[in-house]
Amino acid sequence: MSTAKSPRMRTRVGKYELGKTLGEGTFAKVKFAKNTETGQCVAIKILDREQVLKHKMVEHIKREISTMKLIKHPNVTQMFEVMASKTKIYIVLEFVDGGELFDEIAKNGRLKEDDARRYFQQLINAVDYCHSRGVYHRDLKPENLLLDSYGVLKISDFGLSTFEQQVREDGLLHTACGTPNYVAPEVLNNKGYEGTSSDVWSCGVILFVLMGGYLPFDEPNLIALYRKICKAEFSCPSWFSSSAKKLIHRILDPNPATRMTIPEILENEWFKKDYKPAQFQEEDNVNLDDVDAVFNKSKENLVTERKEKPTSMNAFELISRSQSFNLENLFEKQMGHVKRETRFTSQRPANEIMSKIEATAKPLGFNVHKKNYKMKLQGDKHGRKGHLSVATEVFEVAPSVHMVELRKTGGDTLEFHKFYKNFSSGLKDIVWKSEETTTEESRS
Repeated sequence: MSTAKSPRMRTRVGKYELGKTLGEGTFAKVKFAKNTETGQCVAIKILDREQVLKHKMVEHIKREISTMKLIKHPNVTQMFEVMASKTKIYIVLEFVDGGELFDEIAKNGRLKEDDARRYFQQLINAVDYCHSRGVYHRDLKPENLLLDSYGVLKISDFGLSTFEQQVREDGLLHTACGTPNYVAPEVLNNKGYEGTSSDVWSCGVILFVLMGGYLPFDEPNLIALYRKICKAEFSCPSWFSSSAKKLIHRILDPNPATRMTIPEILENEWFKKDYKPAQFQEEDNVNLDDVDAVFNKSKENLVTERKEKPTSMNAFELISRSQSFNLENLFEKQMGHVKRETRFTSQRPANEIMSKIEATAKPLGFNVHKKNYKMKLQGDKHGRKGHLSVATEVFEVAPSVHMVELRKTGGDTLEFHKFYKNFSSGLKDIVWKSEETTTEESRS
């Protein structure tokens, strides 16, 4: 006797169908989504409305979102529209499908100087354009630099990362933020800083990382790291050309008053080699009605988010999430290639999978927070980049098959590697193994 299969459940916000989580932070998360009317793939940044109100950031965010919607640059992810529900704010952004620039560095170790220069030129083009419109990033790093399918660099979160920043009467910012290794000295000394020069410093660190394959400032102890940054204690490796070394030393000047500016970078001989200015046409008539609607008190324009769990996954989605469609592999085995997410399949019930993950994570020193078929694992030890945190989610592939996704949401990537090597050994009895795999293991 056959059993009827229940229809696939989906999560929708307005005309968008939500998919997997692409990124997650303390203030927001980003999800893949598809416009059900046009079929266009987008990324949706989801903010907690209560947090926005709590930090009294409504006017600041409204101003930033309005500015970002006006920015149309080929090297900045585009913002399409803004929506809101009773509890959340949804920012609909361009979906960039080529991965992070970080992956290029992790895979190759370092880039050739010409390739690094090309990405750096695109980065400076975008930063210069946004600065001219009063928008500053303040958290520039390779993880925030995306590549499209043609290899074109796109800055993500440009302007949106300024949500928690405050400008005082002296016109300077006074909130230290960003990833410590990329942060300018003046951001660390708490005396106030300008967004223009601090972004330029971060661009200099990024150029060093692209060409060197490692950070110019990297210490396990934060105090030692800050000391090196504030004194700009670093040296360029021998394979840097002399002109590249001079440029980087001028950019990584600890004094923002004498630090190289973007106009000076644009005139630099090393920078100008094979330089191609960005070609684009600005739009004059940009509609901001949706931004106003999100922040007024009217309930007429609110959207609703319907959540159904666990999320079913069709064959196309399954293949798109798996590099080789090799279901019996527990984790990707390319240990030399730094990964921040991984997945495995199981024929056990979803509740049993969740219980097993919890039972395996706790002895490894992780606090567990469960919500339906999602789970957050928070490490209790402070690592190189704070506490390691991992998000997990169980997807239904078929009535008796589930896929489990694990994704690093905080902490150091290499520490995540070490974690899941230990973690995977405790999950062996719930992982789906084909007969072929079992036979091979018995032979070995």
